[in-house]
Amino acid sequence: MRSSYRSIITILIVLLCAFDGLAQDTTGAGALFGFVVREDQQSPAGLSVCVAPSRCLTVGPTGSFRFPDLRPGKYTVRVESFEAAVEVRAGLDAQVEFLLPTLANQRQQVEVTASIFVPPTEIKSSAYLIPAEELKVSAAALKDVSRLLQTMPGVMFGTNDFSNDIVVRGGSPLENLYIVDNVEIPNINHFANFASAGGPVGQFNAELLSDLTFLTGGYPAPYSNRLSSVVQITQREGRRDATSGQVSVGFGGAGGIGEGPLGKKGSWIVSVRRSFLDVFTDDIGFGGVPIYWNFQGKAVYDVNDRNRLWFSSIGGRDEITIRPSADIEDQQADPFNVDVSGWRNGLGLNWQTVYGSQGVGLLGITHSRGTVRSRVTDMSIGDAEVTNQDSSEDEVTIKYDLTWNLPLLQRVQLGGSSRLFLIDYQRQSPLGIENPFSPEPGRVNALRIRESFTTSQHAAYLQVSRQLGSRVNVTAGGRWDRYSYLDRHRFSPRAGMNIRLGNGLSANASYGRYFQQPFFFFLTADPLNRGLAPMASEHFVAGVSWTPDPTFRVSVEAYEKRYRDYPVALEYPQITLASAGDGFGPNFYLFPMTAAGRGRARGIEFYASKTLAKGLYGQVNLSRQDARHAALDGVRRPGGFDSPWLFNLSGGYRWQSKWEMAIRYVYLSGRPFTPFDLERSQQQNRGVFDLSQVNAVRANSYQRFDFRVDRYFQFEGGTLDVYGGLQNAFNRENFLAEQWNFRTNSPRTMTQMGVFPIIGLEWRFR
Repeated sequence: MRSSYRSIITILIVLLCAFDGLAQDTTGAGALFGFVVREDQQSPAGLSVCVAPSRCLTVGPTGSFRFPDLRPGKYTVRVESFEAAVEVRAGLDAQVEFLLPTLANQRQQVEVTASIFVPPTEIKSSAYLIPAEELKVSAAALKDVSRLLQTMPGVMFGTNDFSNDIVVRGGSPLENLYIVDNVEIPNINHFANFASAGGPVGQFNAELLSDLTFLTGGYPAPYSNRLSSVVQITQREGRRDATSGQVSVGFGGAGGIGEGPLGKKGSWIVSVRRSFLDVFTDDIGFGGVPIYWNFQGKAVYDVNDRNRLWFSSIGGRDEITIRPSADIEDQQADPFNVDVSGWRNGLGLNWQTVYGSQGVGLLGITHSRGTVRSRVTDMSIGDAEVTNQDSSEDEVTIKYDLTWNLPLLQRVQLGGSSRLFLIDYQRQSPLGIENPFSPEPGRVNALRIRESFTTSQHAAYLQVSRQLGSRVNVTAGGRWDRYSYLDRHRFSPRAGMNIRLGNGLSANASYGRYFQQPFFFFLTADPLNRGLAPMASEHFVAGVSWTPDPTFRVSVEAYEKRYRDYPVALEYPQITLASAGDGFGPNFYLFPMTAAGRGRARGIEFYASKTLAKGLYGQVNLSRQDARHAALDGVRRPGGFDSPWLFNLSGGYRWQSKWEMAIRYVYLSGRPFTPFDLERSQQQNRGVFDLSQVNAVRANSYQRFDFRVDRYFQFEGGTLDVYGGLQNAFNRENFLAEQWNFRTNSPRTMTQMGVFPIIGLEWRFR
C-alpha cells in the first residue's frame, strides 16, 4: 500500500515538473476554430481575427485560425469590420467560417457559417453532441442519461426495459466509460452491483446537465481505455447573478435544486431527490418497492483570469426489500426474499490554468466509492440463505493533462494518471447457486470470497493534431497503461483523419486499439482468474458527414471491431464474458476463466439530426450490424447482444412557448438467446441451458412507442411545467427472457415493461 501511494506521489511530481501546469481540459474550457476565405480566392494571410481586445491571431496562408482555450460563454468574433456571434461550450470546439466579399461587393453582407456539431479537433469520428434540452423532454429517456443514449446510432439495450444498460456497436454493457466533470464514475445508477453497468434508475439529475458528449468508436488517446464507448457529462454552473431554485414532483420522485453566486467570483448549485412510491404502497408488483436518494452538486471559483477551481459530486443511496407471494397457488411467484442496500458516490477537485493562447492545464484529484449490502434467502428450501454480501470498492485518482500549441506540431496533448484501488469483498453463497450452465443436478459453485487488497493502475499518453492545408486535419498518438493487479502493461496506438470536402461535407476515418482490465469481482472469483490478461478491441471507422446548415446533420459511418483476450469459461467452452453485463449482478459468471475469447463486430450506421428550429427537432437513425464471439471452443456465435437491425425515430415540436410534444419509436431485431435443455431441466426441476444451442434462437422483434406532452405556465415568480405521457403506449409484449418456473416444472416466457404512464410537474422559481 505504501508503494502504491509512493507511485502516485512520484507521478504527480514528475508531471508537475515536466509540464509546468499545463493540461488538456475536458470540462472547463472550450475552443474556437475556423477559416477565412476571400470571395476572389486570394490568400487571406495577414488578416487579424479577434475574440476580445487582447485575444487576436493573424491568419496564415491557408486561412485557418484557432483559439484553443476559451472559457465557456458567448463571444463576438471579428475579422476586419465583420463580426459573428459564437457560443463556446465546455470541452467542445465551436466553428465559424467567414466568406469575405471582394472590394467591388463591399455593400454585400459577409457570409458567416457556424456549426454546432463540431467535436474537439482530436475526435475524428463517431461523436455525438447532445443538447441538455433533449434529455429533459425526451419521451423515452425519463430524464436518464443512459436511456437517452439508447436512442443513438448503433446502440441497443441490454435485455431488460427495467435496466438502462447501453450496448454500443455489438459490445457489452461492461465496455463503457462514464465521466462527470472530469471524474470517472464506475456506475451512475441506483441499485447497481459490482461488475455490472446499468440499473433501473439513473442518479444524474438532468436539470444539472450542461453538455453530453457520446463517443462510440475510434476515440483518441486522452480518454481512459474502454473497449466500446465514452460518455462525457458536464454539469452546468450555478447562477452568478442571483439565488434561485426549482422543485419537481413526478414518476421518479420529488426533489429540489438550489443555485446562486459564490462571492463575486464563483457559483454553486446543488440537487437533492428522493423516491416516494413507498409513501403510497409497499408493493409495486414484485413484492417490494425501491427507495432511493441522490445528491449532486458543483461549486466553481475563479481565482483570477487564468486560474479556476471547481468541485463536483454525484452520489446516492438506495434500498429495497422484496417479499414475493408465498401462496403455493401463485404459479408466477419467485421463491426469493431479497434485502439490498447500497451507496455510490463520485467527487473531484479540479484546478484549471489557462496560459494565454498557448495552452491550458487541468489537475484533477478524484474519489469514487461503491458499497453493496445484500442478503437473499430461498423460501422453497426453508428460507435458507442463498447469498450474503457486504462489499465495497474505492478508487482514488490523481491525473494531469496537457494541451499545448506549438508552431510546427500545432496541437499537442499529453498527460498521465495514477489510480489507487481499495477493494474489500465479503461475499458468500453457502449453498451455491443453481448454475444454468451446469448439467449437473443440485446447487453448484458454492462461493466464499473474502478479499481485501490495494492495487494500482497507471497511464500516460501523447497525441498530436495538425492541420494539413485548409482541408485536412490529422491526429496521431498513443497511450500506455500499467495494470498492477495483473502485472501487465499495454500500449494503445490511435490515429484519425478528417477531410473537409466543402459545402458542409467532410470525410473521416479513425483507428484505435483499446484495452480494459476485467472487473475485480470476476478476478477474485477464482485463483486462476488472477492470470487473465486485459481485454482488447481494435476499432476501424470510416464515414462521411454533411452539415448543410447549423441545425441539420446527416452522417453515414461503417465500422469493424476486433476483440481478443476476452475472458471465457474453462469448464463451459461455449461461454464467454462478452455476453454478460446487463443484469443486476454477475452471479452466473463467477467461475474459472481464461483469456482466450475472440470476437468481431461490424456494421454501418445512418444518422440524421435536426436541432430546435422553428419549433421542430428530432433525429432518425438506422443501423445494420453483425456481432459474433467465440469462447474456448473457437466457434463464432451471435453475441449475446447482437441485433442485426436497429431503428430509432425520436423528436418533438414546440409551439406558442406553451406546449411541447415529444415522441419516440424504436425497432430492434430479435435478440438471440440460449434455450433450455427441456429433458434435463424437467428431470431436475430447474433451468438448464442447452449448450449445444448457445445464442442459436432469436426472439421476436422488439418494438416500442413512447410519447410525452408538456404544458408550460408562466408566472411572475417562475415557470410551471406540467407533463404526462406513456411509455410503450401500444402495450406491446416484448420478449425479456425464458425463465424456469419451479412450481410448474416448465419454462415460461417473461415479457418486458407493459404500458407505463409518466406524469409530473416542475416549478422553476426565480
